[in-house]
Amino acid sequence: MTLEAGAHGGDGPRWARLLGVPVESVLDLSQSLNPLAIDPRPILRKHLDAIGRYPDPAIATRALASSMGVDPERLLLTNGGAEAISLVASLIGGTVREPEFSLHPRGGGPLWRSNPHNPLGSLAHDDDEAAVWDEAFYPLATGRWTRGDEGSIVVGSLTKLLACPGLRIGYVLADPTFIVACRTRQPAWSLNGLACEALTDLLEPVELASMSRGVAKLREDLREVLTRHGLDPRPSSANWILVDQPALREVLMEQLIVVRDCTNFGLAGVARIAVPRSDGIARLDRALAESRERLALIRDGARSAQSTDG
Repeated sequence: MTLEAGAHGGDGPRWARLLGVPVESVLDLSQSLNPLAIDPRPILRKHLDAIGRYPDPAIATRALASSMGVDPERLLLTNGGAEAISLVASLIGGTVREPEFSLHPRGGGPLWRSNPHNPLGSLAHDDDEAAVWDEAFYPLATGRWTRGDEGSIVVGSLTKLLACPGLRIGYVLADPTFIVACRTRQPAWSLNGLACEALTDLLEPVELASMSRGVAKLREDLREVLTRHGLDPRPSSANWILVDQPALREVLMEQLIVVRDCTNFGLAGVARIAVPRSDGIARLDRALAESRERLALIRDGARSAQSTDG
């Protein structure tokens, strides 16, 4: 039984449905969320009455602006990072240097870059420039909200930091005039009411510096496990690690662990493994131990094929 890789990861629920097993039995490492985020459900339950009212993002905008230390007039909350990207792209277009996140525009125009790079996981150098920075994973990588390049536009996604991708909270950070232009193109009530009313409480326990340090420690623990099992993880500053290992996704799925296939980035034979909590690392460790000989045979076969082709 196989499962075609989704365009953006998050394949765990589809695999669970296909097998007829509970979603919680699958370790989904195909979506790169904050492993140290608090469970948002108790907070969201306190705000369920919001579904009976039309959304008003004003309070949530002020709360995020305060957390980020920016003027609220420079901030627009959106229906996830996807809408933030779409709004900015509709105004200025854009181009990328491949590989790059698939939702960024590729029709010509100013340069877009993800930071840390998606999928490679590397942070941009201090002298690197871009018209638009996608900082969806920047807070977890650095412990800071934004790089803050003057004159650049930033798109971001709180659902990575808060580990609630189904809630859909993104943002555009830019000059107030540009924010007004984005707002005129944004559909009415784009940010749902539950997100609007819960965001202040969701942000309250967020401590970026400690979260970033914790993710870095877990990332190194993950790297040690991968290396010990004969894999060769690539360098990363993000909350994921790339591994060159053909069929890793298929082998791990047999043990109800799902990793990201990077073929749609142009990286065939490469898997992206999200940094999980310690218990997830331990589970992956056990799965790799059981599959080590099989993966080695696959790896040797791929090298032999490359040598023959060469």
